[in-house]
Parts: sequence; structure tokens; C-alpha cells
Amino acid sequence: MLSAGLVEEAWAGPALRRSRGTKEISNRQNLEDAFARTLDAIEHDAAFPQVEIVQRITQPTRESVAFIVTIDRPGGVDLALCERIAARLNASLGPIEVPYALQVESAGLERPLMKPHDYQRFAGKRARVVTTLSIEGAKTHRGVLRGVRGQNVVLETSKGELPLPIATIKSANLEYDPRVDFQRDKRERKGTHPW
Repeated sequence: MLSAGLVEEAWAGPALRRSRGTKEISNRQNLEDAFARTLDAIEHDAAFPQVEIVQRITQPTRESVAFIVTIDRPGGVDLALCERIAARLNASLGPIEVPYALQVESAGLERPLMKPHDYQRFAGKRARVVTTLSIEGAKTHRGVLRGVRGQNVVLETSKGELPLPIATIKSANLEYDPRVDFQRDKRERKGTHPW
């Protein structure tokens, strides 16, 4: 008998696990290999000009595999491009008899910065960088990217230039500030209207 507010708990023992056969493991590996090969081919395919694979994630689950692909290209990514890339991947992965989920997404306005050349490419843009170690009393740093110098990403902050060792960067992304767009639009409207 339980008193008010008490909960009785019972432990049922370890969950039963279905053993995976050699064929299932082999099929799963074939699926993951086909995913990687297809993405590498897409980056060099004339049908997908200037498409960059920003990030690729493979998440095995108990019964299937989830694939997440983040893409970008100059001028941005639209839904039609995501659909075309998903169709190409589905055509490569479909014949392999392993259930999977596929998500193709745009890098967006707050694009992740994954490779050292990203910091150089987006120099002059606002960014947020999270480090594994505290640097100047913080792990999260915001400012304007100034590129890469040696083994450091240089971020211009309100206190001046801040070198962040690449080896300590946990994550980084561009930061979109809508106020900049609003100010630009306001200036453009003032320039086109005489009043």
C-alpha cells in the first residue's frame, strides 16, 4: 500500500537487445559509404554548380540511420535545390535495404563555420565562436571575423583583436543581425525618395 506522494518503483532488468547479423551490419556500412560517396560527387557535379556541403551528419539509431546534410552556395539555397539533392541521395541510397531518414537543409543566415578556410572566406562578417577553454575570461566570443593568422582565428571585439586558437574552437557560426538590414533599407529608401 502506498502513502500519498510516494511512488513505488520496480526494476525490470536490462532491456532485451536484438543482435545484429553480419548482413545487417554490412548493409548499414554500405548505406553510409554510399551516402559519403554521393555527397562527394555532388560537390563536383556540374548539375549542382557552386554547391558546398557544409556539414554531413550520420546518426545511427537502433532500427535505422538518420542522415543530415547542410548545404550552401553563393546567393543562397532554395527549397528546389534541397529537393534535387535529396532526390540524388535517395536514388543512391534506395537500393540498399536499410531504413533511413534524410534531411537536407540550408546553412541559413547563421551558417556554421566548420573549416579553417570558412573563417577567411567570411572575414568582415559578424560571428559567434565558442571555445573549449576560457579565453580572456569567457568561452563564448562575439565580434567581426578578421580571418586566420597562423593557427588562430582572429575576431575583432569591442576590446580589440582577439586571437582564438583553432584547436580550442568547439563551434562557430555567422551571426545575423536584422538591424543591419533595416538600416540599409532605411538608407536606400531615403536615397530613392526625395522627401
